[in-house]
Amino acid sequence: MNDPVVILIDNGSTRAAATLALRDIAARLSRQCGQPVHAASLQHADRIPARQLGGEPARLLREVLSDELRRDRRWFVVVPLLFGDSRALTAFIPEQVAALQGLFGDFQVDVAAPLVPLPQGEPRIVQILHDHVEESRAELGSDPDRIIVVDHGSPLPQVTAVREYAADELARRLPPRDQVMQAVMERREGREYDFNGDLLERLLDRLGSEEVEHRILVAMLFLLPGRHAGPGGDVAEICATAMRRHPRLRIVISPLVGEHPLLIDILDDRLTPTLGKARRRSI
Repeated sequence: MNDPVVILIDNGSTRAAATLALRDIAARLSRQCGQPVHAASLQHADRIPARQLGGEPARLLREVLSDELRRDRRWFVVVPLLFGDSRALTAFIPEQVAALQGLFGDFQVDVAAPLVPLPQGEPRIVQILHDHVEESRAELGSDPDRIIVVDHGSPLPQVTAVREYAADELARRLPPRDQVMQAVMERREGREYDFNGDLLERLLDRLGSEEVEHRILVAMLFLLPGRHAGPGGDVAEICATAMRRHPRLRIVISPLVGEHPLLIDILDDRLTPTLGKARRRSI
């Protein structure tokens, strides 16, 4: 069997910044692992005008697989730039592979573990959050009295469990005076989704209604900039609105996980054993 085609995937965004950041991470992973790494999204990114991406259109996973299959490549390793076992891994990718196997015949796709496999967890993701919290203290001007770990939100408990793990472990690394809370950027209505926890917007409103000043550090459990995270994203707008509504709030937002160099080490460690298992299977 020839060497595999390695593909780094994200969920996808209509914002050019997300695809550019994904490409940068793929390039850094390629330098570290010593072989080419394609950058591909599962959805949405193909709607970004190519002129916003240096003239190179964004590619979806299905397109990369199809192109390589036409070149008679039959072995692929997919590295998820995803925190947990979302439907992207459990349903979307298997469905895409099955559809292409109907067109091209059998081929092998090995999917590496997500960034934070549970129950074992991933201490380096916690370290990234910790580093970003410490880095953001200076911008806040003083120690925060609330640190809010925020993620996108998911209808799946196993994805929410990643945030709970990260927040709990972060709290253990911080001094007792740092009160760590959790929130989601968005969630579905209904009691069946209460496991998601508080909406960030509502939590900030609740804190803002208290008759005291609050210094809040929002620790971003987001990977890439886009519609939700980064400059001009939903989280930034939620925080800006909260500060306008509640003058006693001072809020600083941490960098994104994808900006930290440790992320490449984690991705490389997900890729290496996946390659090893697949190669042993092919002998």
